[in-house]
Amino acid sequence: MNDAASATTDDRKIGEVGLTTSRDFTSSAAFTFENGQKLPGFRLRYETYGRLNAQKTNTILICHPLSGDHHCAGIHQLHDPKPGWWNHVIGPGKPIDTTRFYVVSSNCLGGCQGSTGPSSINSCTGKPYNLDFPLLTIGDMVRAQHRLMAEHLGLPQLYAVVGGSMGGMQALQWGITYPSYVRRLIALATTGRSSAQAIAFNEVGRCAIMQDVDWQNGNYPKGHGPHVGLAVARMMAHITYLSDKGMEHKFGRERADSLSPSTPFDVEFEVESYLRHQGRRFVNRFDANTYLYFTKALDRFDLYGENGRLEDTLQTITAKTLVIGFTSDRLYPTEQNQELVHALLRCSKDASYAQINTDLGHDSFLVHSPELYIIEPNFSLLRIMTSEIRP
Repeated sequence: MNDAASATTDDRKIGEVGLTTSRDFTSSAAFTFENGQKLPGFRLRYETYGRLNAQKTNTILICHPLSGDHHCAGIHQLHDPKPGWWNHVIGPGKPIDTTRFYVVSSNCLGGCQGSTGPSSINSCTGKPYNLDFPLLTIGDMVRAQHRLMAEHLGLPQLYAVVGGSMGGMQALQWGITYPSYVRRLIALATTGRSSAQAIAFNEVGRCAIMQDVDWQNGNYPKGHGPHVGLAVARMMAHITYLSDKGMEHKFGRERADSLSPSTPFDVEFEVESYLRHQGRRFVNRFDANTYLYFTKALDRFDLYGENGRLEDTLQTITAKTLVIGFTSDRLYPTEQNQELVHALLRCSKDASYAQINTDLGHDSFLVHSPELYIIEPNFSLLRIMTSEIRP
């Protein structure tokens, strides 16, 4: 570790990235999906934080989880009630330090926050793609991001790719598909393939959406759609993101502040109120068809391949890799995170595993976990991993 790595937070003032602006990259070249379907081109919405150095060697790509997007730090307006979803991680003096790194985050292909996805207009028909949108994979998302990074931004390499959950899958896929382009991979709370139980939870969510009468076989009008089904899908998924101990500590059997329930089945407990609130919020910012496409991409992601050997897939990775698991994660348990590192080590790769003891469940990578994100070089795993580059 060099002199830059030994600097303490006393040398750098903790700050915010402040006001941020989203931008669009439009690729006019045809894009072929892994299943052979094509788009005549696509758009990715993205944001950047910090400055690119003269050698163009300090870029970190952030890959978002299922319910995330490109807006991971800062605010869009002065009165924004909530900053980007990883604002406590990205910024001046923070674990991903924007005084040293040029940070890029894009909304995935297939998304609903400005990138081309099911709700986008099909130029051939003048109508939304809806279910005519190609069935995409994690690999398709990564290849679209590569066009953004290499062609549009003109970056010769990436210092690191960082992501949790679905973002962690993308990070691993980056190392597999573009081994010479990525120097470091940090994958948090992720897996080499979804378990039968994880697939089952996703299927219940998809059924809730598709059995909502307002889904209309995916052809619902803009601003409308299967709001009840999508809210239920979000509620179901959110349960898997938390841990039993964490939910008990946060809610227990506390009663909700309900004045006069109109039926015996109105909200009675705080946990019920919380889940319904999460469902309502999600409906206001997410597209139901995108949820179907993204969860299918999660289910189909499989680094074990036909032979069931992780090594056969991971052997192409040359990047220094850190995988982080959380003890209370029941969606992608620590054993699945460990398997990734064990396979990399069997391939003689430079790989490490860190396990964080927390009661916060799968969502531990999104919240302010002191063991992971504390602003101290000796304790922040993210800072240790990204500390070897000079400003």
